[in-house]
Amino acid sequence: MPAAELLITLVPINSLGPDSIEELLASTPIENVASGTVLFEQGDEDRHSIYLLEGEVQLTGQTGSQRTIIGGQEEAKYALAQLKPRQYTGKTKSKAVIARVDSVLLDRLITLEQTARAGGIEVVEYDGSADNDWVMGLLRNEVFQQLPPANFNALLSHLEAVPVVAGQVIVKQDDPGDYYYLIQSGRATVARKQPTGKVGMLAEIGEGEGFGEEALLSGAPRNATVIMRSEGILMRLTKQDFDELLKEPIVHWVSGDEVRALVQGGAGLIDVRTEDEFKRGAIKGSLNLPLYLLRLKASTLEPGRRYVVYCDSGSRSCAAAFLLAQRGFEASVLKGGLNALRGG
Repeated sequence: MPAAELLITLVPINSLGPDSIEELLASTPIENVASGTVLFEQGDEDRHSIYLLEGEVQLTGQTGSQRTIIGGQEEAKYALAQLKPRQYTGKTKSKAVIARVDSVLLDRLITLEQTARAGGIEVVEYDGSADNDWVMGLLRNEVFQQLPPANFNALLSHLEAVPVVAGQVIVKQDDPGDYYYLIQSGRATVARKQPTGKVGMLAEIGEGEGFGEEALLSGAPRNATVIMRSEGILMRLTKQDFDELLKEPIVHWVSGDEVRALVQGGAGLIDVRTEDEFKRGAIKGSLNLPLYLLRLKASTLEPGRRYVVYCDSGSRSCAAAFLLAQRGFEASVLKGGLNALRGG
């Protein structure tokens, strides 16, 4: 099997759709490496997921323990010694073929796809027909209900009304996140451009819907372009105001020790990675609800119960916590991801 075809069967790359796989492959070098090559060392904190496609790699732990990964076998479906900082030194035992995947890009593509599968751009629903209706709509939304009164009042004063015209580009793919937007009037389209130049339409959004929070939550570049289909008015919030007034009160980060105490007190753990990632290794007692299923399955969670969400990097879990907050749940994000409770 050609290396590129083999790569797309590996975990969690196999959860991506054709367009995302195409984008990932365009930025993933396939390398032929000689026997005796050190691929990574224990303690490394690089941003790559290294997959073994052919050959053998020996992993050596801190105590000197060794194990061999062979391309094509079950263990080779997963990235080598993925936890960061790396727990092993990896050295080829034979000629080998590897793929060096940008783990930040991979996580961003998974987050985008799972968000889109569950309904596309996250929305904030309210009646924007008049100023009073606008405010009342915000008060009915679960996220804004969780804000301290001082934050809500500050949010109203910090929202900036921006008149827009048809054809105007509001956010551009790959640009850094700067604003969170709510559509007071008008309609817009959300599109994503692939490396081939092909543009795919993700959604059409209108009055009462919001966009732009994912880039602000994850720190990743914009993952899509939003273009107005008509004239209208947008209400926007700067990244600084979003962080201070929305993210900080809503998205709570907790340490491994804090999570242990929360779980003892009855909190639930939710792993928002893919099913295959979860099967490979997860925190004992956690429930697997991939991000793309979370909106569909949120109603099955226990009302009033606190939850802690986690992934590998924090990108997906941060988006998941915000999503759960929109549905009235109190959710925290495990700082450090899977490593934080390893062995707990």
